[in-house]
Amino acid sequence: MCSRMLALLLLFLLTSCSPYSRIRKIASGEIKMELSVPDDDKPEEEDADELQIDSIRGTLSDGPIIMNAIRDSETGEMVATDVISASKVTARFRNVAERAGYVSISFDVSVPAAMSDSRWQLKICPNMRILQDTLPLEPLYITGAAYRAAQLRGYERYRAFLASIITDSMDLVQVRQLEIFIKRHFPQTYAMKNDSSIVTQPMEENLFGVTQRQALEHYKKHFKIKMNDRRRARSERMYRKYVKDPIVTEGIRLDTVLVGGEGDFIYRYVHTFRSRPGLKKVMVSLSGSLYDRGEKLLDLAFPEELTFYISSLATLADERPKYRMIVLERTVYDNTKALIDFRKGRSDVDTLLGDNASELRRIRKCIDDVVSREEFILDSLVVVASCSPEGSFALNRRLSRERSESMLAYIHDFVPETWKDSLRTSEMPENWPQLERLVESDTVVGEAARNRLLKIIRSSSAPDERERRLSAEKEYRYLREKIYPQLRSVRFDFYLHRAGMVKDTVHTTELDTVYMEGVNALKRLDYKTAVSILRPYDDYNSALAFMSAEYNHSALDVLGRLDDTDAKVCYLKAMVLSRLEQYEEALKYFELALAYDPYLEHRANLDPEMYDLINKYKPFKFN
Repeated sequence: MCSRMLALLLLFLLTSCSPYSRIRKIASGEIKMELSVPDDDKPEEEDADELQIDSIRGTLSDGPIIMNAIRDSETGEMVATDVISASKVTARFRNVAERAGYVSISFDVSVPAAMSDSRWQLKICPNMRILQDTLPLEPLYITGAAYRAAQLRGYERYRAFLASIITDSMDLVQVRQLEIFIKRHFPQTYAMKNDSSIVTQPMEENLFGVTQRQALEHYKKHFKIKMNDRRRARSERMYRKYVKDPIVTEGIRLDTVLVGGEGDFIYRYVHTFRSRPGLKKVMVSLSGSLYDRGEKLLDLAFPEELTFYISSLATLADERPKYRMIVLERTVYDNTKALIDFRKGRSDVDTLLGDNASELRRIRKCIDDVVSREEFILDSLVVVASCSPEGSFALNRRLSRERSESMLAYIHDFVPETWKDSLRTSEMPENWPQLERLVESDTVVGEAARNRLLKIIRSSSAPDERERRLSAEKEYRYLREKIYPQLRSVRFDFYLHRAGMVKDTVHTTELDTVYMEGVNALKRLDYKTAVSILRPYDDYNSALAFMSAEYNHSALDVLGRLDDTDAKVCYLKAMVLSRLEQYEEALKYFELALAYDPYLEHRANLDPEMYDLINKYKPFKFN
């Protein structure tokens, strides 16, 4: 009776402790991993023989490097230790901050000791849900020592198979028999064994009607070659046979080998990612599987997901519209210029000459654009043709007048009827002011020559005398070929007035679209653009842009010129002073901010600079 009871008890113990029993409990969720936000306090150390972890950074032939280690919560590095203790944090959410466009989240993945076995491998895949996307994070591999040893044995067997493939072609030839044959029948070729210059290539291939290639083919070990080719063709299949579960070395966060102990495994997972506009929260969940000897046993039961609520400085932006004062003039002037080529001494518009066709198309588009602006009414359109100084001033005056009239006649056909009575012409015989500007900015002629030419151009002499003096200079050919063509142009002067406006000037306001684009860039987390746009405004949003881009001293400089009676201004001052480690001043401004707006006490829970400041000095209590 006692022996029977003992046998039943032994059977019960074996059943309850067997891997099959644990698999059943894992499948039912009775044994499962934990996913939690970390404690603020570091885990305490326990006894060294509870659990050992190695980082698997050796070669396949060396096997795993066994060491006691734990992943550092801040750096993510494996740090030598004797203990990994279990964390029992049950919080399902945490507040985190976006800074400089990035968010960093951390969470603990806890695997109970009952889920580890020397023959098993756990593949744990964290997933992050961000807005409408679900992004897989780098997986974790927790591998039993026997499992890893089996993987390494598979690689060794595959390497042994590869070593059996012959790679030296001479091993596939009956070298001694071939050498005897060549020595007997190709003595001159055989002499090439020590001196390849004795026999030429044609002789080497054609002695006695039998080529050396044929001889080589005859003495090959054809059966051995065939077997070697078959072995090489089976390489991929043999890899799959021996290496049933390859060791992953890239795209993983951690690959550890459990080599003993009874303790739980805890990994502090830290992930930093680029934030997105309007991002309020992200959720983290787990997926994964349990493997035995390369075969998946089951999908693991996982805990509920964690939620990270994200605070961004961009939510503190002042989105109220900003207007600017503008002065509207009743009369409006605009102009455009076209480089129209005319034949020498002629004034008719030739659309096939030079680049005239494209220039005339551009002028027509410009006129159409002015016509489409219904808020303006045309008073007059003046066409002014100008000439270069070549030729006499009297001749250029006539050409200028005739060319202006010719261009006016050209545009007369496609302007609106209401414009036709407002078309005018004017003349500019020789465009000396433009010539002065072109020579002054020219970089081809030297400085001395440029000053000499400008002295002539600016002189008070008659135009023909100035032209004569320029023609005597050695740079005149350059002027005539490169500078003068730019003076032969037609300018179109538009004189308009605003429809319905009686006064000469009106003061009004309009939405500052540039400023609002800076605010939108701030909300999009494009802090570089926000700083470049908002910097000149020197206001609350420009200070916020500086802070978001981590330009703390610039932000403090702007905030120092703003009104201290504004709650948000005081809050930003407290935050930037805390960043700069001026804690007493920071507390003073935070107290002011709360006096103006008590809600900011709750906001301080979301901003790590403020949360750390308040918890460091404890002058306030948070809800």
